Amino acid sequence: MATLPNPLPSLASSGLDLPPGSLVDATLDGPWHEPLLWYAREQAGPRDWPALRAAGRRLGLLPVLVSGGSRDQWPEEWDLCPGATSYAGDHDADEVLESYWTPYEDDEPTDREPADREPTYREPAGHEPGDGEAPREGTKRTPWPGLAPAPAGEAGEDPDEAAAGLAGVLTADPDGWLGEMRIALVPARRSADIPAAIGWSGPVNHENDVARLCAVLRSWEDRYDARVVVLGFDTMIVSVGRPPTTPEEARALAAEHYAFCPDNIDQSPPHDLDVYADKQVLNQEVWSFWWD
Repeated sequence: MATLPNPLPSLASSGLDLPPGSLVDATLDGPWHEPLLWYAREQAGPRDWPALRAAGRRLGLLPVLVSGGSRDQWPEEWDLCPGATSYAGDHDADEVLESYWTPYEDDEPTDREPADREPTYREPAGHEPGDGEAPREGTKRTPWPGLAPAPAGEAGEDPDEAAAGLAGVLTADPDGWLGEMRIALVPARRSADIPAAIGWSGPVNHENDVARLCAVLRSWEDRYDARVVVLGFDTMIVSVGRPPTTPEEARALAAEHYAFCPDNIDQSPPHDLDVYADKQVLNQEVWSFWWD
């Protein structure tokens, strides 16, 4: 892959009208050889995103909101790992998600399973029985269903405008559940590549190479007009310009969400994929992800 020059080292002479801010080169392994991102020192305003997107794009910079979260952790403290990050274009979204797939089990009692049964065991993602090892009792092996088709309905609002609208809503309420958010600029060609461009380690307990997840984000860009709008220490918020509009479409995509971020279901009652599809995916123009 041919890489473009990083415009961040010459940001001060770029002509961009920026608020006071900082360049970040801090990583888990020490200072990186070049800045990974720039971010402002103060709370972002509703106009910051569209202004910096228009001005930054000509330099090869894309905006993203960064959140310090409840622990006030800003990018210098995010344990960024650019050295462990590959290129998103080298990965196939379908293959990536299949490699994560853990067979989802409906723990509700059925006619064949008594209500007082032991909980059904799920093999960890990627686990395969070794030689002479039988699958543990209760394991149901559900094949990976494959990528969901793109929604059948017509595309809605321009996806970049949708992202700007979400950023405006989030920054208009600095006391909201996400807390303070600041505008950042990242050297990236497309929104889906922003996490990989900074070596983001938010999903490290699920995936060490965030570029593999960025391959999925690229696929969501293509099918759902998704854009990465917010990154925190271990959280991501995505705008969706073309969400699923039928229960069937939502349930197909929910399987992808589960492979992408199992904690969205495993650590969020009622731990039910169909409920998640109906409440968090169907007609939803915002997707949020959190990795424990």
